Amino acid sequence: MESEQVIEAAVTEGPTEVESAARTRPPSEPLTEPPTEPQSGWPDDVPADLPAEPTPPRSRPTRASVRSPRRTGGAPTRLRAVPPVEDAPAAEASTAGTGTRHTLPGGEGGWEHALAAVQTRAERLVGSVLEGAEVSSEARPGPAELVELAVNVLRAAASSAGVPAEDVERQVAETLAYVRRRLSGDYVVDEFGFDEDYTVNVHLPLLRPLYKSWFRVEVRGIENIPDVGGALIVGNHSGTIALDSLMTQVAVYDEHPKRRHLRMLGADLVFQMPFIGTMARRSGTTLAANSDAERLLGSGALVGVWPEGFKGVGKPFSERYKLQRFGRGGFVSAALRAGVPIVPVSIVGAEEIYPILGNMPAVARLLGLPYAPITPTFPLLGPLGLLPLPSKWLIEFGPPIDTSSFGPEAADDPMLVFDLTDQVRETIQQTLYSLLMQRRSVFL
Repeated sequence: MESEQVIEAAVTEGPTEVESAARTRPPSEPLTEPPTEPQSGWPDDVPADLPAEPTPPRSRPTRASVRSPRRTGGAPTRLRAVPPVEDAPAAEASTAGTGTRHTLPGGEGGWEHALAAVQTRAERLVGSVLEGAEVSSEARPGPAELVELAVNVLRAAASSAGVPAEDVERQVAETLAYVRRRLSGDYVVDEFGFDEDYTVNVHLPLLRPLYKSWFRVEVRGIENIPDVGGALIVGNHSGTIALDSLMTQVAVYDEHPKRRHLRMLGADLVFQMPFIGTMARRSGTTLAANSDAERLLGSGALVGVWPEGFKGVGKPFSERYKLQRFGRGGFVSAALRAGVPIVPVSIVGAEEIYPILGNMPAVARLLGLPYAPITPTFPLLGPLGLLPLPSKWLIEFGPPIDTSSFGPEAADDPMLVFDLTDQVRETIQQTLYSLLMQRRSVFL
């Protein structure tokens, strides 16, 4: 039976390496077959009624037989699309009469059936990609061919996932255009380091999954932000990690009809951190100083400030939604000198993303941080504890407080500055209480 199979394989597959060598060997030299390895412990007197062993694997082709035509001097060829392959059951039926199909005892098809199914799917995918790409073997694929191949793969993946192919092509085109601008230097960075092209195409898209799917932010009162001109956005600060400022930045750009950018004021620690400081500077954050705030407000920008600072971000969970001191009112002085309105913003949901149960002051001093928090998941779960809890967020922008009627000289009046600071703080606190009453659940 095995000799018949060898004869049939020789007829259908052509000469092997041993046969090719035999043709070139002189007639006087005897043809010897390579020694075969013993079967894994099977005795010679195997009963005839046992199931036949699987056929040995086919010998691998030589490098000369698969060498590219351009290397051997032949005419260049073009890869063609892989023809559609029959389904596994049909292929088995068509090859049933050519030889004995060996299967594992007790199984229906065994490992060969699974391998044939996987091979069929792989050949169909490669065939569909090659049909659209038209990759030539005359030379290495160039950038255009690689991009076309990547687009075809993304289109196939998008169609299988139910995403419109037009959206995939549009996103690919925008990404390629952004890369071209970065390589050619066709983008603008202002005097504060703000890179609008980077913010729109990289920074905000990275934050949108958190904004839309994780925190499910609900925004109210976006109409209180002016369409043109400068304004000072003042909000409460919380959450252990200052994600509330980033979510407010996304809310202002995505929800406002004029797609305005929020230029945030950050502490010194933000710009001292590697990589984070560079990202913050490029996305519009600048140092929390009155001079920089006045220049931004005077140029007509929206400026965001969180006066609680680290006292608000690092407060324990037992003091959640209780505003800390707003400093000495430096933000009010900047708004008075620029003559821009103050828009209070109240943020509910950030207190629950990293509930602070304790603090490690020794570790904080060692690392040079204002605090080293202990949360339900950190440091117990290690890096996994950095994942924020999916709390439900509410962001409400209150009615603007006009400052233009006081005049720039009012910034030197400490009593007026204190009264306006207390007014803004009390407005945010009362709005927080109102939003907490409206919220159904922490995570819903």
